[in-house]
Amino acid sequence: MTTMTVHVPRTGEFRGALQRARSEPAYGAYLMLWAGFTLLPILFGLDKFFNILTNWDHYLAPWIVSIIPVSAHQAMLVIGVIEIVAGVAVALKPRYAAFIVAAWLAGIVINFLTYSGFYDVALRDFGLMLAALTLARLATLYDPAWHRRSKAAPA
Repeated sequence: MTTMTVHVPRTGEFRGALQRARSEPAYGAYLMLWAGFTLLPILFGLDKFFNILTNWDHYLAPWIVSIIPVSAHQAMLVIGVIEIVAGVAVALKPRYAAFIVAAWLAGIVINFLTYSGFYDVALRDFGLMLAALTLARLATLYDPAWHRRSKAAPA
């Protein structure tokens, strides 16, 4: 059985983390990537419901729309929920969730590579995928692994 603990930093710990980020560049990079891959997927996921930034339905490749059993809009609502969950997962456990986000971004890259006229967006999302993989790598230093609880031998 795996155990999960969520640590909520106190105000003094935030100050300590910021001071550490100033003096330790790798930790600063980790914090920036962690914050970005926490907040941005949540914001983009929420926007799938409101279309404030753009009409997201137009970003789904036509071949995908033709094989899914729902409309492009309904698919984008599901995608929004997935992105929100991904952002929350990165907030809680970046060591593992960053790999999920990287895989998700790989899927987005494939979508855009198969949709003529969106190659620039595919390249941008490839860069984001590399950043997610960088977060996963840095998280091996700064986010402790989950450990299995071993059952005590019967007395």
